Amino acid sequence: MSIFQAIILSIVEGLTEFLPVSSTGHMILVGKLLAIPQTEFVKSFEIIIQLGAITAVVVLYFNTLIHRISLWPKLLAAFIPTAILGLIFYNIVKQLLLGNVLVTVYALGIGGLLFILLEKIMGKKTFKKKTIDEISYKQSLIIGLVQSVSMIPGVSRSAASIFGAMAVGINRQTAVEFSFLLAIPTMAAATVLDLLKSGFSFSVGDYQLLAIGFAGAFITAIFAVKAFLKFIQSNTFIPFAWYRIALAVLFFFFFIK
Repeated sequence: MSIFQAIILSIVEGLTEFLPVSSTGHMILVGKLLAIPQTEFVKSFEIIIQLGAITAVVVLYFNTLIHRISLWPKLLAAFIPTAILGLIFYNIVKQLLLGNVLVTVYALGIGGLLFILLEKIMGKKTFKKKTIDEISYKQSLIIGLVQSVSMIPGVSRSAASIFGAMAVGINRQTAVEFSFLLAIPTMAAATVLDLLKSGFSFSVGDYQLLAIGFAGAFITAIFAVKAFLKFIQSNTFIPFAWYRIALAVLFFFFFIK
């Protein structure tokens, strides 16, 4: 992987990590376009640089995290299902799913269709929970369980957790913010697990690429989070649904069929 490719992937990661379009799926597809070989390091790179995007959330929500410590146990409760399933299926996900363009394309397309269906259902739903503090531990566990489906590239961690939250009665704005915060333990754990599994067996050049990826993802995520929060104040996820479907169709016909 070249420095240029690392920069491109980091920008893609930062822009898509918190949007319901799957950052991992986008990095896999962009990797295909840039002809980046899906080596073990590239797969680790795609996991580890997500920590850069997560750090952006820590910075943006620093006061919330410091002054609302009561949120921490709920985030931990939501994190537990993904942590358990992630440990169980780590090898399957990394060896068979990461880098799999066909799986990513199908997940993007099917996910887009589900978005449209869920938006129609959610549009008729009454949301009782209007703040993060009102989320219960039971709801947190359900959100975390739904989020675990995002181990499949193309599904989108943010989309799974947001719709999971909305399904248990949490309004859109609060669901998005909870999803942002839930990303912190989820992706931090994914990074640590991958580093431990890989034995930190990276070269000096590899660490330089990881540093570039981290910085690029951090900077672009700052802007993406702010823009997304503004967008969802007066919009649904339907535009993202059509984007996912269009991307899946284009990739299927031009790069797979």
